[in-house]
Amino acid sequence: MRSHKQSLHHPPLHKHRAPHFRLERWHRWSMYALVAALTLSGVVWLIAHFFLRVANEFGESVHPWEHPAIQIHGALAMLSCLLIGSLFHLHMRRAHRAKRNRASGWSMVALMAILIVSGYALYYLASDNTHLIWSTLHWAIGLALPVALTLHIYLGRRALS
Repeated sequence: MRSHKQSLHHPPLHKHRAPHFRLERWHRWSMYALVAALTLSGVVWLIAHFFLRVANEFGESVHPWEHPAIQIHGALAMLSCLLIGSLFHLHMRRAHRAKRNRASGWSMVALMAILIVSGYALYYLASDNTHLIWSTLHWAIGLALPVALTLHIYLGRRALS
């Protein structure tokens, strides 16, 4: 019988040990920082767009914070796709196979997918008639994401104790 080559970076799980789903410190803190920065840049854009319009002789104009906020938000969103993808192998796959925290985990996947699709739609698919729908969906889910992530972490840690 042939044995499989073991990875030096990811040793096999022993039968007597509980599976380890917690992310490495750098991965965990990167995710926290990215979600916080995405939320902050999104909130800055929302405030600038809806509450800080500048009136001039031609009517209302875009607030100076609006454009930089959306540029930063878009750049962070691209990074988030990389970081989310990095969760698939060790975190999501192992937890799913072990039947741990599935409901909140799949909810997180669904929320992230909606954010990715709605963000894409805002730039490439939305017409004048549908832009408000895509925008409202995107920022509503975006504001809910930190709460959902906190709940996911809480439920996962509670299950391990």
